[in-house]
Amino acid sequence: MKPRADVGVFGGSGFYNFSERAQGIALRTPYGRPSGRVTISEIGGRKVAFLPRHGVHHEFPPHMVPYRANVYAFKKLGVRRIMAPNAVGSLKATVKPGDLVFCDQFVNFTAGRKDTFYDGPETTHVSTAEPYCPQMRTAAAEAALDLGLKYHRAGTVVVIQGPRFSTKAESRFFTKQGWDVINMTQYPEVVLAREQELCYLNVSVVTDYDAGLEGDPTITPVSHEEVISVFNKNIENLRKLIVELVKRLPEERKCDCGTALKHARLSA
Repeated sequence: MKPRADVGVFGGSGFYNFSERAQGIALRTPYGRPSGRVTISEIGGRKVAFLPRHGVHHEFPPHMVPYRANVYAFKKLGVRRIMAPNAVGSLKATVKPGDLVFCDQFVNFTAGRKDTFYDGPETTHVSTAEPYCPQMRTAAAEAALDLGLKYHRAGTVVVIQGPRFSTKAESRFFTKQGWDVINMTQYPEVVLAREQELCYLNVSVVTDYDAGLEGDPTITPVSHEEVISVFNKNIENLRKLIVELVKRLPEERKCDCGTALKHARLSA
């Protein structure tokens, strides 16, 4: 019998051991190999697939992650909903390290990434006006509230190319646009999930203040060590949230994620 899963989880920095009791699977896709073996375990009666976004040894930097293969691997397993935890930098004083942000919008500043499954000949224009699943965001906020976690129900993430961090000038620019957090992997992952008509939830774990906050000289620019340290301190909260959320998700999807292609193709 082919392995199946209903929920998929992409791990970010420091979040690779999702379950000690899991079945490991090596998958192939038309877009190459995913970034690692997919492990499947059971939570609350649901099969959950986990895939390390950057590889088990963090061998794939943000601009080299095989995003299409990763998303397609989940689709191949029957996944309908994706949870995507990752580390982010804050662009606002009110969004603090340790907080969770359930993003509802993104701004893309990456370049050259393979960001669609539809290179032709069938022209496909998928709407990303609302890229993140509203049903999953509501459920995540309710779960975080019940667990006593500090969270932000919405937020805009600006996605940069990486692997370098921002300059102070870039960070000031992003902050002045009113954006909330900054990350290197949210794009094109969320768009590819929508092209496959999958629900997608971003769980941003705030680890730092990017290049610092204007007017506060006590906050220093981010370092990779700082990101990993703060993320690791919050892994247990993240695990609790994901377990609780998997249990809470209703069987029926009451969102438009599953029909994203309905009006996306031009008639001949």
